Amino acid sequence: MGFAIGNETGEKTARSPGVDRSSAIQTSTYEYENRAIPENLAPQDHGHHEIVARATNDAVRNWDVKTGSLSWPQGLESLLGYTPTAAACEIGFWQKNIHPEDRARTVASIRDALAANEERWSGEYRFRRADDNYIHLLERASIVRDRQGQALRFVGSLMDITERKQLQDQVVRSQKMEAFGQLAGGVAHDFNNFLTTILGYSDLLLQELHLKGVVADHIAEIRSAAGRASVVTQHLLAFSRRQPLEARVVEVNFIVTNLERSLLRLIGENIPVICHLHEHKDGAHIKVDPGQLNQLILNLAVNARDAMRAGGILTLETSTIAVDNETRPSCVCEDFKPGEYVLINIADTGTGMSDEVKAHIFEPFFTTKHEGNGSGLGLATSYGIVRQSGGYIGVESELGKGTTVKIYFPRVPAPPPPPYKKPFLRKLATGTETVLVLEDDVSVRHISVRLLRKLGYEVIEAANGDDAKRLISERGAGKIQLLLTDMVMPQMSGRRFADWLHLTSPDTKIIFISGYLEESLHPHDRRDEGMFFLPKPFDSEQLATKVREVLDAAD
Repeated sequence: MGFAIGNETGEKTARSPGVDRSSAIQTSTYEYENRAIPENLAPQDHGHHEIVARATNDAVRNWDVKTGSLSWPQGLESLLGYTPTAAACEIGFWQKNIHPEDRARTVASIRDALAANEERWSGEYRFRRADDNYIHLLERASIVRDRQGQALRFVGSLMDITERKQLQDQVVRSQKMEAFGQLAGGVAHDFNNFLTTILGYSDLLLQELHLKGVVADHIAEIRSAAGRASVVTQHLLAFSRRQPLEARVVEVNFIVTNLERSLLRLIGENIPVICHLHEHKDGAHIKVDPGQLNQLILNLAVNARDAMRAGGILTLETSTIAVDNETRPSCVCEDFKPGEYVLINIADTGTGMSDEVKAHIFEPFFTTKHEGNGSGLGLATSYGIVRQSGGYIGVESELGKGTTVKIYFPRVPAPPPPPYKKPFLRKLATGTETVLVLEDDVSVRHISVRLLRKLGYEVIEAANGDDAKRLISERGAGKIQLLLTDMVMPQMSGRRFADWLHLTSPDTKIIFISGYLEESLHPHDRRDEGMFFLPKPFDSEQLATKVREVLDAAD
């Protein structure tokens, strides 16, 4: 942590024409050296310098290097909040109020400048105001020396750059999140390719070999693990998405149970997680974006972990509650609509919060964490997620007694159960048409080709657009009824190849497959509305169903 020093920032402030602040400060030090005022500086110019200095709202400190005495020509009270006292007139006052993490670096930098015969010094540091809040200061100073080069006085102008630093940090965080989102999307795409291969070959083993007993169980476990891994890749893709996800009806215990293992890894071994889940036979359903709800719970768990540095207990509880005007939660500020709600409680045994902190806890960029350990956006984001879903969020906390975050989502009816399908025994749709599989990932291409041939299709395969064009020229595009193509490939994207093929063979139907979210692709590479799409990872049944659906669709 800390900030770069020794570089002129080029920061511009309001000033009168022809007046240089550093020269003004230097000139004001002549009286301390018993030097004559230059002839070209009239007495009335001193008033102009003072007016300019006051207009900047900066503080000015004048330090006698020999005696250690310190004077504050301006800003001690207006900027830093201190009343003039004898203590404020010693250099120790300035050193004591520098942030502990910045103190050694700043003092050493000034000491080096004094010893190196420098005439100017510039640096950034945090300084504690009289209200105990730290502000970011940019100090630019002039070092006045005698004829032998010995430092006599150090006169610095202290500018409050707190708001600028916050904006800079916000931009840096945004850039980091964007970069991480791109990385997450790429990782998810690669894993989706692997999972497509695992799911496909697992299905082939179970279907072709008619395995039973222990071996069949082992393969089923492999397939089940791949299915669970696909949920993780969906979390990564949701993180990298640039637009809100769609809300759907989910059972709250299902969300919490699937997150339990991630929570254990996230918060560490010294904080056990205790879950008290509702026991409603028909479940407790809410309509929310599952990815956003997952992120919300993880954000709150991280906050709870940070409040329990010495260890503690994290408790997650789900229940249902009927709320009317008399039982309205006191921790929620908004007008609470009566009705039936699903309640999620996330409680810790940490340090708790004061009433003042609770009053600002959902404000953007408000944080009680040390700099570099939090952006102040976690709870504000959580608040936005809950309110966009029609819910409410409130906090109950006392200093030294922990914190409980209460989240209320309107309860909704359970969705109708999906039709029962007996795994692996459903007869897959077959066909005899010719399919061109265009896929640069060799494992995904091979499993797709093998599954389609098993279903009766005539299949030709290509690893890139140039190979596909060559194959089409050899056999004629009219003989290919369906193109199954990845959207993201080197040299020529699947969308560009599909556009070329449409000119050559307008009757050939097309299915795009991809492990990326479409909004992360270049706009020219995305499919248009109405084009068919099969997301990775997919299994044999999903592939067979989609291929038959597209081939049977009316033109």
